[in-house]
Formats: sequence, structure tokens, C-alpha cells
Amino acid sequence: MNKFLIATLTAGGLAAAVLGTSGVAVAAPTGPSQVDQTIRSLEDSGYNVIINRSGAAPLSSCTVTSVRPGPTHTTFDSRGSGSPSETVLSKTVHVNVAC
Repeated sequence: MNKFLIATLTAGGLAAAVLGTSGVAVAAPTGPSQVDQTIRSLEDSGYNVIINRSGAAPLSSCTVTSVRPGPTHTTFDSRGSGSPSETVLSKTVHVNVAC
């Protein structure tokens, strides 16, 4: 019973982490965009940005093809209260660019 409960809580936490990053899709441009502006906007929103590039042209001549959520690292702390509080340590997104 305890193993089932732990597995259920772990799956629920992972699902919450994935759903918590669903706001990333809003940051994705609908058409060709300046890569620097997109990256700066995501970094200003608190994301660690990983650029996946195809092509050898300078980044200034590339276009963003997609923005995908990456891992979100959180911690839970229940010290001093009855219910644990969740703290987001880092959020990551992958920006795919074509040059």
C-alpha cells in the first residue's frame, strides 16, 4: 500500500511539473522572429534557455522554429507548517532555430 501511495504521489508531482511549464508555449512566436528577442524574453521570464541550432549561419540570421519546455526543478519544504510548500528552483526551455 505504501509503495502504491508513493508511486501515485510521485506521478502526480511529475504531472504537475509538466503542466506547470505549459505557459512556455505562449512564448513561442507564430512566425519568423528575431532569435535574440525570443531568448531575451524567455530569460526575462525566468527560464534557462538551451538553443538547438540547425545550420551554420550567424544567429542573427536564424529564425525560431519552436520552443519546447524542458525540466523544471522544484523542492518541497514542510518545516514550520503542516502542509509542504513548493519552491521552483529552475525552469528550462529548448529553443530550436534554423539558420
